[in-house]
Amino acid sequence: QVQLVEAGGGLVQAGGALRLSCAASGRTFNNYAKGWVRQAPGKEREFVAAISWNSGRTLYADSVKGRFTISRDNAKDTVYLQMNSLKPEDTAVYYCAAGSGNYYRTDEYEYWGRGTQVTVSS
Repeated sequence: QVQLVEAGGGLVQAGGALRLSCAASGRTFNNYAKGWVRQAPGKEREFVAAISWNSGRTLYADSVKGRFTISRDNAKDTVYLQMNSLKPEDTAVYYCAAGSGNYYRTDEYEYWGRGTQVTVSS
């Protein structure tokens, strides 16, 4: 069974940090673009960050630029999201995804994880 499994979510105070990870199983996604998308209660899904298959290109939403860093380790087939200086408005379910097309087109990614909750208290 092909899966992307997120980990690392939790409850953190504003100004704190969390590191999300997303591991693949069932097949390899080393030659796929990967990204993170989040969805807050009552809101639409929102792009967070994306990275090309060889880590040569990254893209961030303006709301997280300078605070979040996306990276990947193809040896482990894992993508990470380091989140620093967290704000209450970062509270959401964070989903990782993988896609075979353009790395910045997360809306076209074919594979999705089930999500991990991130809650930032004020």
